[in-house]
Amino acid sequence: MQYNTIKEDLLVKYLANETNSEETFEVEKWVQASDENKKQFEQFLLIWEQSLQLTAPAAMDVDDAWQRMQQRIKQSEKAPAIAPVKSFNKSWLSVAAVILVVVCAGWLGFILFTKNNTEQIVAVSVSSFDKVVTDTLPDGSVITVNKNSSLSYPSKFNGDTREVALNGEAFFKVTPNKEKPFIIHVNDVTVRVVGTSFNIKSEKGKTEVIVETGIVQVTKNKHTIRLLPKEKVLTQWRDSTITKDTVQDELYNYYRSKEFICNNTPLQSLVQTLNEAYNSNIIIENDALKDLPITTVFKGESLDNILKVISETFKIKIEYSGNEIILH
Repeated sequence: MQYNTIKEDLLVKYLANETNSEETFEVEKWVQASDENKKQFEQFLLIWEQSLQLTAPAAMDVDDAWQRMQQRIKQSEKAPAIAPVKSFNKSWLSVAAVILVVVCAGWLGFILFTKNNTEQIVAVSVSSFDKVVTDTLPDGSVITVNKNSSLSYPSKFNGDTREVALNGEAFFKVTPNKEKPFIIHVNDVTVRVVGTSFNIKSEKGKTEVIVETGIVQVTKNKHTIRLLPKEKVLTQWRDSTITKDTVQDELYNYYRSKEFICNNTPLQSLVQTLNEAYNSNIIIENDALKDLPITTVFKGESLDNILKVISETFKIKIEYSGNEIILH
């Protein structure tokens, strides 16, 4: 399949969270096919949002919003067209417009709810100290909580949002619900989604968000950034900036998949993940070894076998000294 063009109505369905699994795969594959496609998608997303800005729900005019979007596309003459404009089903625009109204109303409702509602909601916590735990939230979303981590959430998601608090690391596969955005609070970062899958890791004041599917919105200190599949952000506690980067490997997924997937991955990154997974203390003594790239997959291997492969691959000497494993 060629992923150099894509229909605009399919992108609208994707942004409205109305695509099936095959259509979602097609959009995300197209976005990741080239930097140009990614730029076109981000341009489309910006035009889409600007065309649907509302002052009040009663002021919504779907046909007018569609005309504004067409005008903005025509005005973007310097940017390459996403695809020839084909017959467009305006019902998708209507759906997206309703979603926007619901989201705005939901956020306002949450603020009012937290200030004025006296209903007592039982708090539930999923904690994991020495093993990985998978659980299902009240809305059907599935979470996988890594070791030494915890997730707190209400016994029932009342109101117009689904809000949880994370300490540590967890993978989320969120059940789509356009009327109830899913919000995760971790450190000084807020992650907001409708339905998607992603990993969040909080450790030593650092917060990392990696997206597998869908679109994830990350907010910190009033700065917001959107992440697409295979993109991530890494931010420091009380650091006012947030920037995104691409994901080169799948090491973050080791505690779910039981695999260490490296793709031109620096040795230092693999060692850090091995220390987390095996509760070991591997030290790279020679700094020149830290950036050595490794491309391989370890599945169901013992730590000793993995270290043996590393040693043979890079001609590295391994020394066991007490509770330390030294690479030099």
